[in-house]
Order: sequence, then structure tokens, then C-alpha cells
Amino acid sequence: MSKLALFGRPYTVFDPSNKDHRQHYADFIKFGTWGRCPLRFVVPEDQGDLVTMIQRSLVKFYVEREFKGLDKLTVDRIRRIV
Repeated sequence: MSKLALFGRPYTVFDPSNKDHRQHYADFIKFGTWGRCPLRFVVPEDQGDLVTMIQRSLVKFYVEREFKGLDKLTVDRIRRIV
């Protein structure tokens, strides 16, 4: 194992419900770089790229949060759109 691997930023999966993760993404948008982020976000194989994956998960998170009082059929329709 390389010494660089020991001192690298830890890998994690982006969690839209985690306020710190959302702040790291906001910093990325503000500064245009991941250089200030203390984490490395993992992209699942079925996703395109990191930024698109984060945007989709944030849209889903906020839509479900706003419309959580709706019935399951309506939420499923919203999920298909996103």
C-alpha cells in the first residue's frame, strides 16, 4: 500500500440528509473545486458522474421532504420524473 493512500481523504457515499455533505457540495458550487472538501465522495457504477449523482439525490431529498404528506402513489410518480 502506498503511503499516499494512508493520508488521503476518506471515501464516503454522499448522503443528502447529512448537512455537512450538503455544505461540501455548496462549497464545490461556490469555489468550483473539491479541494476544500475533507471527503472523497464515491460514485456508484450505475450513476454517470459525481455532480449529476449529487444533484439528483438532492432533488429527490428536497421533493420528498416538501411533499412527505402525500400518498405513496403521488410520491412514486415524482420519483419517476426525477
